[in-house]
Amino acid sequence: MSVIVDLAMFPVDKGESLSPYVSRAVKIIRESGLAHKFGPMGTSIEGSWPEVMDVVSRCFEELSRDCHRIYMTMKMDYKKDAQGRLTGKIQSVEKKLQA
Repeated sequence: MSVIVDLAMFPVDKGESLSPYVSRAVKIIRESGLAHKFGPMGTSIEGSWPEVMDVVSRCFEELSRDCHRIYMTMKMDYKKDAQGRLTGKIQSVEKKLQA
């Protein structure tokens, strides 16, 4: 089973520069050991449902320690009996572009 979550999470009560808060969430994602891809507008994470949702919860808990308002978006894609889609989906499109 593979769940890919595209996650964006940041406080809206901490001013203009939010990278100190975003980096706290990204650190949790990196330390989780799950496949992930960090980007300018969010981070994609791949794993099983419980693994991915645990990481999302831990990111939220970390920011909620000192943030009173948090904005979060999540997009999810689930596919039974699949793995390695974080890179595989991109490779599939790239292959078709080269044809």
